[in-house]
Amino acid sequence: MNGAWAVFRRDTAGFFNQPVAYVVITAFLLICGWFFTSSLFLAGQADIRSFLASVPLVLVFFAPALTMRLLAEEWRNGTMELLVTLPLRDVEVVIGKYLAALGVFAVALALTGPYPVTVAALGPLDWGQALSGYLGVLLMGAAFLAIGLLASAVTNSQVVAFIVSFFLCFGLFLLGKVLPLVPPALVPVVEFLAVDTHFANLIKGVVDSRDVLYFLSIVAACLAGTVHVLQGRKWGR
Repeated sequence: MNGAWAVFRRDTAGFFNQPVAYVVITAFLLICGWFFTSSLFLAGQADIRSFLASVPLVLVFFAPALTMRLLAEEWRNGTMELLVTLPLRDVEVVIGKYLAALGVFAVALALTGPYPVTVAALGPLDWGQALSGYLGVLLMGAAFLAIGLLASAVTNSQVVAFIVSFFLCFGLFLLGKVLPLVPPALVPVVEFLAVDTHFANLIKGVVDSRDVLYFLSIVAACLAGTVHVLQGRKWGR
């Protein structure tokens, strides 16, 4: 997978050589910081779960903003034609770009590390539960980034890619909120599809292989879909 590594380095450099990564990471940290201080001072208790429970809403915006340019910009600028003529397989292009976005997200998430440390300094902290919660955030971010990459593959417009990705991520986020309105016969299906169901277990400190598999399945399906779209658009041209 040398090709994927080359694409990863190229796109990671592209993120940090332009304001994109810095703006998105700064916005992520500011919003997360607001949620953290709100949960800390308004609730009047040191609790990392309240902060972690608010992060999915941030990811609904963060993931589309980070991925909207990855493939849409390549199509718009005509550089995708150059990529596909290089000795690179489509799957290597997709994996390299995905890992670049995931790397930026991992950096942003790592920079929230002082939050649990602060909570631990103010009161007792269940580190197992905190780490499980962070695993949940990482998995959800990975899933949303894969959705964003797929959205970026189908259009030449970054704006369209952002909108499509936002609504797909927001839809998965919203499913858990509308369960009371769902007909009883459909509740098990909607509950399984909702990210809330699987994320809630992780922030409680319960690491269930079914929840991990749920997020990894979204990643695998979206990356496979992105490869399929690239192949279709390449041959379509």
